[in-house]
Amino acid sequence: MKLTITEKAISKIQEFNTRNHHYLLLHYDTVGCGCGVNGVPTIGLVDHKDDSHIEVETHAMPTIVNKMQSVFFAENMKLDFVGGTFRLSSPEGILNPFISTTNLMD
Repeated sequence: MKLTITEKAISKIQEFNTRNHHYLLLHYDTVGCGCGVNGVPTIGLVDHKDDSHIEVETHAMPTIVNKMQSVFFAENMKLDFVGGTFRLSSPEGILNPFISTTNLMD
């Protein structure tokens, strides 16, 4: 799995990473979506990597995803910052067009 992070997105992540978290986490959020297969891909910042996490190839910062949730993400993705929100996309389409900056700290 590979994630390209644009310069605008890197800048915003650094701006909001006031607690100096070590990892960007790709997360499949199912809260309030019904069952476990209904959810939305999102991002967050975390301090540590668990045994259940796998690394995502990226040039910008250490990025991880839960191995079980990795099926909900594309093989090649791009994280950008557009219009005040993060946007996660892949060559196949947009995975999440509106990821709030508050998601980084949730």
